[in-house]
Amino acid sequence: MKKTTISSLVVLVLSAQCAFSQGFGIPSKNGGIGFGNLPSFTGIRFNFKDSNLEKVNGINITAWAPKDEELHTGDVNGISVGVPLALGSENRSGISLGIFGVGARRNVSGINIAGIGVGAGNKLSGINIGGVGLGAGGDVTGFNLGLVGVGAGGDIKGINIGGVGMGASGNAVGFNFGGIGVGAGESLKGINLALVGMGASENAIGLNVAGIGMGAGQKMTGVNLALVGIGAGESLTGINFAGVGMGSKKIRGINVALAIGGQQVSGITVAPIFLKVENGSDSSLNGISISAVNAVQGTQNGLSIGIINTTHRLRGMQIGLINIVKDNPKGLRVLPIINAHFGGGKGDRIDQDE
Repeated sequence: MKKTTISSLVVLVLSAQCAFSQGFGIPSKNGGIGFGNLPSFTGIRFNFKDSNLEKVNGINITAWAPKDEELHTGDVNGISVGVPLALGSENRSGISLGIFGVGARRNVSGINIAGIGVGAGNKLSGINIGGVGLGAGGDVTGFNLGLVGVGAGGDIKGINIGGVGMGASGNAVGFNFGGIGVGAGESLKGINLALVGMGASENAIGLNVAGIGMGAGQKMTGVNLALVGIGAGESLTGINFAGVGMGSKKIRGINVALAIGGQQVSGITVAPIFLKVENGSDSSLNGISISAVNAVQGTQNGLSIGIINTTHRLRGMQIGLINIVKDNPKGLRVLPIINAHFGGGKGDRIDQDE
């Protein structure tokens, strides 16, 4: 009798396990309340590990995900709950919550929150919060918060906050904040803040603020503020303030730093220690410059005020203790207090000799 009871229990357990692995639903395998890996279901569905899905609509509760990426198929729409992981589909949309993680092989959209991370192989969009970080192989759009980091293989657009850092291989557009750094493989556009450093391979456009320094491979335009240094490969335009140094081929606007260097500098420039306009075919200082030393290896158009002012050509005025205009006639090239253009000097030949 005991052997019969034990055998019956074993058969019952094996039958239940087989039924659960294949999946069963109440009232049917297509809808209602489902248990197991039902590939197409609408309603409330419980499964340990999703694989080879077609479409699940409703509430989907899972624990784990298959290792083989090819098994991450189909769409999950509605509410996804991961205890601890909400994974195993190709696309996921709606509200997704995971104790550890939320993700999909391609796209994740909606409200996505995970204790550790949120990720998508292609696009991540909506409200995305990762206790450690979040990222996507393609674009990340919406409100994106990673307590450590936020990253995208494509563009990041929206409100993007990385407790340590935030970066995009493409453009970062919107409000971009990184506790240590913010970076873009292409351009930064919008309000860009970093407590340490910021950089873009191409352009930085908008309000750009860094605790230590910032740089752009091409253009930096807007309001640019850094406690130490600012640099741009081609041009720096707008209101530019750096606690120590600033440099670019072209600097335009209101420019303030202890030392400033460029080939074309224009606007209002304040460099308490040193301003240097480097030698070149189009080297020029245009506007008003205030510095201990104004060294212009080109043409100065406007007013320079300093202790020592020197220029190759002057179309304006120098005010300082020593004022040097190299294309003035002999006897008028070095003057105290004030110097101006008097003509008749060596002219453009200066650039060839010095």
